[in-house]
Amino acid sequence: MRATMPRRVLIAGATGLVGCELLREFVRDDDVVEARVLVRRPLDRAPVASKVRELVADFDALGAHPEWFRVDQVACALGTTIRKAGSQAAFRRVDFDYPMTIARLARSQVARQFLLVSAVGADSRSRLFYSRVKGELEDALRTVGYAALTIARPSFLTGPREEVRIGELLMKPLAHFLPAAWKPVTSRQVASALVRAARSEKPGVEILENASLRREVAG
Repeated sequence: MRATMPRRVLIAGATGLVGCELLREFVRDDDVVEARVLVRRPLDRAPVASKVRELVADFDALGAHPEWFRVDQVACALGTTIRKAGSQAAFRRVDFDYPMTIARLARSQVARQFLLVSAVGADSRSRLFYSRVKGELEDALRTVGYAALTIARPSFLTGPREEVRIGELLMKPLAHFLPAAWKPVTSRQVASALVRAARSEKPGVEILENASLRREVAG
């Protein structure tokens, strides 16, 4: 593990299930001197610490503020569903276009590591639109030039989600019978694994599959 050093982190998707946990974990990390939170609207609650900096953004015009992306690491937990987005095109904008824009802007400001919440089954050759977009994003991120790229591929997430996702509700009764690769994982476990990866900043591409995420001891 590398020697710890002060670092600035940008979190995209901090209002979501994993994003909230990422913010909580990064705030607790003494080596993080600033946690920048990229949001569409102000957080419902006041910032949890003086190190938190809210950046209220128009995600279709992120390039207007290149200075926001002058950080050491980026943690991206952006994501939606086709049902919520309303169309495949709108889904792709949130799950592919925005993360790629953020990745490129941060890399242009010499960010070293990009941490992504992807999904189990992500594959750019998949017949499933959702899995294909996730896989295409993973492939595209490999070309941006980060010294370290960490990708978490959780299965069905559990935690205090405000919205109801029908697919996840339907899968819960079957969870006991699923293989480890598809069993539900908590949002805290996913966030904890990513924050631990941020501390070590392992060079190259690291894939955190669902089975390993479920073994994570969350704080």
